[in-house]
Amino acid sequence: MSDAILEIKNVSKYFGKAKVVDNLSFKVKAGEILGFLGPNGAGKTTTIKMILGLLSIDEGTITINGYDVKKDFEKAMEYIGGIVENPDLYGYMTAVENLKLYAKLRGIEYGEVYKILEKVGLEKSMNQKISKFSLGMKQRAGLALSLLHSPKILILDEPTNGLDPVGIKDLRDILKSLAKNNNIAVLVSSHILSEMELMCDRVVVINEGKFIKAQEIGEKSESADIEKKYEIKTKAVEKAQSVLKEKLNKEGIVIDGKLYLNIKPSEVSTVVKTFVYEDIDIEGVNECENTLENIFFDVTREGKGNE
Repeated sequence: MSDAILEIKNVSKYFGKAKVVDNLSFKVKAGEILGFLGPNGAGKTTTIKMILGLLSIDEGTITINGYDVKKDFEKAMEYIGGIVENPDLYGYMTAVENLKLYAKLRGIEYGEVYKILEKVGLEKSMNQKISKFSLGMKQRAGLALSLLHSPKILILDEPTNGLDPVGIKDLRDILKSLAKNNNIAVLVSSHILSEMELMCDRVVVINEGKFIKAQEIGEKSESADIEKKYEIKTKAVEKAQSVLKEKLNKEGIVIDGKLYLNIKPSEVSTVVKTFVYEDIDIEGVNECENTLENIFFDVTREGKGNE
């Protein structure tokens, strides 16, 4: 069996005539935190709802721990835990009462409740009513509820919304611990790119319902054959962009009045020499850091990418 706990293969979803998810494919492996990124309206929440069985799958397949969501729904759902929007908890009950109620319904021993509350850092607050919890504590209680039946994968849609920096860090640390120590796969969607960079092992970017790019966080290459992103510092931005296209067949991108170019390191000297020959003053050529923010904006701006 593959180490992929979740596999999405050629999945599409239509709302009327509009194709909101378009032939989407990717995997999430055991012990991995995968960031699921894309601009608003990219199809992230629709995809997550299909994974959780809240929306039907029009085309393609979704399997969880080897079980097809369409053909063996109940079995597939046994291995999944998720929080979409707000955790479903009773405010008038304590954290431990909420979890014990769920445990009773699922035939889970009460001893597991205390273990899970400790894992999410709520052992000292378990007898406090949920209505008195901070937003961060409610998220952790919701996470505890999702973990109680020992899922193989967690699906989290914008789990850090509204949390303060302490709450965000607490949630990040818990998820990283669960992935590393319990070999749980985690699929997390968020618009906070800096947080995703700290939390995730890998990201998948989608746009307009289509797969754009998958990349390891912090992935870098020392090979001279791999293109990197450079900022060309010049006051003659438009002329430089034109020269790149006409003389070198290269597409420079202008963002906020700055010129950026994806080229191999070995090509930098050729670009500089061409600019000098064309009487374009160059103040500097800087390699851009390979941050998640750069990856995200590059691929969504281009509207296309590769695996």
